[in-house]
Amino acid sequence: MVYDLIILGAGPAGMTASIYASRYKINHLIFGDRVGGQFVDAHIIGNYPGFTSIDGMTLATNFRRHVESYGVKIREEKVGRLSRLGEALVEGFEVITETGEKFLAKSLLLAMGARHRALNVPGEEHYLGRGVSYCSACDAPLFRNKVVAVIGGGNSAITAAIHLSDYASKVYLIHRRDVFDKADPVWLETLDKKEKIVKIMNTQVKEIFGQAGPNQLPENQIHKESRTKSQELRDNVRGLVLSPLWEGQPTLPVEGVFIEIGLLPALSLANQLGVSCEDTGYIKTAGDLSTNVPGVFAAGDLVRQSDVPQFRQIITSSAQGAISVFSTYAFLRKKSPGPDWG
Repeated sequence: MVYDLIILGAGPAGMTASIYASRYKINHLIFGDRVGGQFVDAHIIGNYPGFTSIDGMTLATNFRRHVESYGVKIREEKVGRLSRLGEALVEGFEVITETGEKFLAKSLLLAMGARHRALNVPGEEHYLGRGVSYCSACDAPLFRNKVVAVIGGGNSAITAAIHLSDYASKVYLIHRRDVFDKADPVWLETLDKKEKIVKIMNTQVKEIFGQAGPNQLPENQIHKESRTKSQELRDNVRGLVLSPLWEGQPTLPVEGVFIEIGLLPALSLANQLGVSCEDTGYIKTAGDLSTNVPGVFAAGDLVRQSDVPQFRQIITSSAQGAISVFSTYAFLRKKSPGPDWG
């Protein structure tokens, strides 16, 4: 079977695209190992039309119900490889899952979103799951009555700090600049009302350490295979090394670290097709969200946004998902979109 369209990604761009593809009667399939994408982790979403306040998981469930109401089955699995097919087989693309299952499509929508950007400091990877987290909505209850730090200065960092203040005894919000210039005023107003949150500005985290202390990661002392289970359990985050010093102290004691410094576009599949990207890593698209590869469209967090840089929202991703299918419909029929398409 050859699908008209295969959508890669089940975030707001991919899910909206599926809804519009169903309404345009485009025979399609959607892959996504995480329905909802990044916004599933959101504790509060207060700027999506129709909901004065809704949590990410509930909104993702609503998206799923809408998509499935058209009879579309979401394949919650990862795609491992994409390839372009010659006319000898079929004009289009081959999609191969990580389990080796193969699918054919006349067109593709790349909507894989982005992943959390790492801080890339000593201790970050070692203590992942043992004090280091990228998801306050997931892990906040684990830090009840503990001291934690949030690293970042955008909306995601500020809302994470606000959420954590409902659980932790104290929250340090650490930002490398002297102002939260990428945050919405409404969140800054809420932040200022939270007495548990302490702002540390013009400061960078240089290391995350555990019980052994700074510059003493356990793997430098004890071979991983020789550590006992009790040693592993004790080896959790104990503090941060900051630069410059804060209040004259060389370290900041904390039991949890939430890293909220942005996202990186997921481009591995796009690269397999030769899709053009800009230096920052985002996919280049035309106004109709087509890429340089005929039949391949892109939408959401992995797309360049030259007109409104850094403005990556659920609503903008959803809008791009709709536009991309409008353009795909035109591509499949070999004509340009017109105002008579309702």
